[in-house]
Amino acid sequence: MLAKLLETCASDRLVDVRDRALLLTASGGRRRSEVAGLHVGDLVDEEPVRADPADKNSPSLPCLSLHLGRTKTTTSDDSEHVLLIGRPVSALKHWLAEAAIKEGPIFQRIDQWGNIDRRALTPQSVKLILKRRCKQAGLDAALFSAHGLRSGYLTEAANRGVSLPEAMQQSLHKSVTQAASYYNNAEQKNGRAARLIV
Repeated sequence: MLAKLLETCASDRLVDVRDRALLLTASGGRRRSEVAGLHVGDLVDEEPVRADPADKNSPSLPCLSLHLGRTKTTTSDDSEHVLLIGRPVSALKHWLAEAAIKEGPIFQRIDQWGNIDRRALTPQSVKLILKRRCKQAGLDAALFSAHGLRSGYLTEAANRGVSLPEAMQQSLHKSVTQAASYYNNAEQKNGRAARLIV
């Protein structure tokens, strides 16, 4: 699904560059409020990491920490951070460079003439961007929500065999029950239990 959405913003138009970075950032398990609230000061460059941590000859990938500050599931004294690695980092840096954003909100509004108006997107704007991209991709926008990027991250993690605790570190789900609900169907289809009599 994400690939179809990204195809709709493959050009170098500023709005496409922004939306590509937004979709890739959000698809790492982020809430729309977390994406809308990101500021340049929340980004910290990290040392590049290997594409395959077990293979010292695998290519290096760019890495960023996103400092999310207080989130829906943290207390007032806590702050959370997650990592972006690879393509989302490249897309985010490309957007910041193209839009000449050096401070303030990362994801800013763009008017109908392609001018950045320097105000941050709202969580509602993130939802509307996703709906618009769904429609452009020929998908039924009514079936998709910004939360779908977050839940879709966990479903994809399950499909790829990522452990639930490891995925929860990235998605910042605090409830194992809630996070596990996205895993159950994928684990059931990929697991051995249903294959005992084949």
